[in-house]
Amino acid sequence: MNITVIGCGRWGSCIAWYLDKINHKVKLYGKSDSFHMQKLLSERKNEYIEIPESITLETKLAHAVDADALIISINSQGLRELCRELKEYDIKGKPIILCMKGLEGGTAKRLSEVVEDELGSETKVAVWVGPGHVEEFYNGIPNCMVIDSKDDELKRMLVKEFSGDIIRFYYGTDIIGNEIGAASKNVIGIAAGMLDGMGLTSLKGALMSRGTREIARLIKASGGNELSAYGLCHLGDYQATVFSKYSHNRQYGEDFIKGKKFDKLAEGYYTVPALVKLAEKNGVEIPICRAVYEVLYCGKDPKSTLHALFERSVKEEY
Repeated sequence: MNITVIGCGRWGSCIAWYLDKINHKVKLYGKSDSFHMQKLLSERKNEYIEIPESITLETKLAHAVDADALIISINSQGLRELCRELKEYDIKGKPIILCMKGLEGGTAKRLSEVVEDELGSETKVAVWVGPGHVEEFYNGIPNCMVIDSKDDELKRMLVKEFSGDIIRFYYGTDIIGNEIGAASKNVIGIAAGMLDGMGLTSLKGALMSRGTREIARLIKASGGNELSAYGLCHLGDYQATVFSKYSHNRQYGEDFIKGKKFDKLAEGYYTVPALVKLAEKNGVEIPICRAVYEVLYCGKDPKSTLHALFERSVKEEY
């Protein structure tokens, strides 16, 4: 396949490298004035990997969309604007695969819904979610991920085309659950980092258990399958998000507690207001995610706010 990856940051560059490695013809698009693209154009490498000459670096969107499929890997809050740019070009019928995790801040919409809002409900949209860090993939360490779509034929085609020795894909069966689960695991990652920053790492077991339960409730109330929370999109991604030294969200939470500046993208920061809004809309309690929101956006004291989670009324675990 001829594939264009839109977004040349950490994950977008890794996707391009991976798809080139399994013998697809790949373009990697980024704006000419972006720091990431300027570095790639001048050195053909970033802080993680050298981009092979077989990958075409592209800075003109008009040329980038000339492909069989478009993979988008950008900041989730910039997706709607990008889709409006894509409207200017003839992309009808081209599959759009979202390799990004989040909910839209103002609307609390899932990212596939944002694409359909802007490009039409007939657009072929898939999501690619699950665990894995670029540092590990580049070192040949494999992982399992999920591709999901309302279009069953598209989903099966993508799993066939994208599977390789480094990534084993599963067919998703619940796009609602997979999108919400993938977005919310970043918020749990921030909470995990806050625990690390306060020297309370031992509480991560409780965090994972109770965090999965509250996201399962939210997925169910949103029309998805609550079991998705226990799959690769959420619980299966906890090691990479809650424990790994490579996790931006975990590191952001730890640095926040320690008063350090974190200058990389932590999607959970932008997701948590939307998650709270979605929970309120569906009448679901998400105490852990709400605690993260109150600390980050309402100025609440982290220690007392997180401690209050353990003072909630005693009840049965299930």
